[in-house]
Amino acid sequence: MRKRPGTPSKIPDLSGLSAAEVAALVAGLQQQVASQQTVLKQRDQYIQLLEEKLRLQQIQKFAARSEKSAHQAHLFDEPELEAEIDALRDQLPDDVEADVQDAPRVSRQRRQRGFSDDLVRERIELTLSEEQKAGATQTFFTKVKEELQFIPAQLKVLEYWQEKAVFSLEGNDHILAAQRPVHPLGKCTASTSLLAHLITSKYADGLPLYRQEGMLKRLGHTVSRTQMANWIIRLDDVFKPLINLMREAQNSSAYLQADETRLQVLKEDGKTAQSDKWMWVTRGGPPDQLSVLFAYDPSRGGSVPVRLLDDFAGILQADGYAGYGQICRANGITRIGCWDHARRKFVEASKAAKVKEKGKNAPLAKADVGLSHINKLYAIERPIKDLSDAERYRVRQELSLPRLEAFKAWLEANVSRVMKGSLTRKAMEYTLNQWTTLIGYCERGDLQISNVLAENAIRPFAIGRRAWLFADTTRGAHASASCYSLIESAKANGLNPAAYIHQVLERIATADTLEALEALLPWNVALPAVVKKVAQYG
Repeated sequence: MRKRPGTPSKIPDLSGLSAAEVAALVAGLQQQVASQQTVLKQRDQYIQLLEEKLRLQQIQKFAARSEKSAHQAHLFDEPELEAEIDALRDQLPDDVEADVQDAPRVSRQRRQRGFSDDLVRERIELTLSEEQKAGATQTFFTKVKEELQFIPAQLKVLEYWQEKAVFSLEGNDHILAAQRPVHPLGKCTASTSLLAHLITSKYADGLPLYRQEGMLKRLGHTVSRTQMANWIIRLDDVFKPLINLMREAQNSSAYLQADETRLQVLKEDGKTAQSDKWMWVTRGGPPDQLSVLFAYDPSRGGSVPVRLLDDFAGILQADGYAGYGQICRANGITRIGCWDHARRKFVEASKAAKVKEKGKNAPLAKADVGLSHINKLYAIERPIKDLSDAERYRVRQELSLPRLEAFKAWLEANVSRVMKGSLTRKAMEYTLNQWTTLIGYCERGDLQISNVLAENAIRPFAIGRRAWLFADTTRGAHASASCYSLIESAKANGLNPAAYIHQVLERIATADTLEALEALLPWNVALPAVVKKVAQYG
């Protein structure tokens, strides 16, 4: 008869066993118990890792997309941390403190009172009737209110009538025609102003072409999205010489920032529509020649930075992606890391950690302790951001380096105490593996603690991608990269991107010399003063 599952086994008779045999049996049972305990421990750890991943997925799906930790305010309410941050400011040399006080403070944007003086104004007089004014000793006007009026866009057709003169010479008629304007696309039914509007609407405002098709239809004429896409793709060849000049100027600088993000391209040779392709961005250039350049490539391999940074030999700031290693080794480029990326991993670990206790006196998780170390580094950067490069370098050497050494010592002492595979362990290991690049910003005063400027430059592309979702062809992806490069470079140089694109389209067709082409670079373009002032508000 078979024993039913769960039925206790019959206790074996051990009376006939010797002491040595009993000891061996006990040792075997103890080994089995230890083995089972190891299996249970591994299972518990696996369950903890799954629970942590589940909490992170729920936070990423349902919670606000912010890198602020739930315990961040609690961290800075700690008396020890508050005292230490105050001590950081107290340790600033006297001349540095004076520079900080004299530096312009970045205040919160206040509500604008009234309207800009650059706007066109129309005076509307509210008058009294003659009967109402009868017997008055005097009349006068007072301004009682201002309203902002919207003038809807409109389409109009530009008809070009070419004057021609007929000359009779030696019995033959010769015709002289007035010179026709040169269009950047040659034969094209879209004016340069319409092309500039289409580019700005899609790549600066995130309006897909199908929405612009509907908007133009409401204005009185249908322009198909296919036709608009073809115009933009053809303009890529027009913009390419200008982009090349911007790339040369950028690679001649001493400091660049780089980043990359995914892009879906439906028709890419050798790749499926669902596979990842990449949009690369580099930001930097000489101090007075700042540019933001995008480049599309279906690969994320190291050959792409080699192509983009072929003649660059300065300092490159990027995240921990290994693809930049090839060009850094080939060109002797010094690479520095990004503390935002390291901090982001600790933020995720902190959010996904299981909350055991709440309140000001609750013990801090190791992810929160790591965050507190990183936040001290950022606390040093805030009061010195408006100082000279030499002063920032001096403060970093005196204040940042000791805290970096303390943070590294804490990481090395605690990384082995954290469960393998956990988010906290991954954050600590990432920081230690990237340590030599993460501390690189302290070597010069003009370097940034993070790669946030490159991330901010690529953010408009990421936001626009949510609206238009994908590029249909490789040519379309390259054209998008050129348009984003011009728009973001214009913004980086304080220009209104719509006005800049329009001026480039107006003049690039006749820019047949290097000097004429260089005059169209965003740091050389002379836009009207009103446009520049409007761009500052944006």
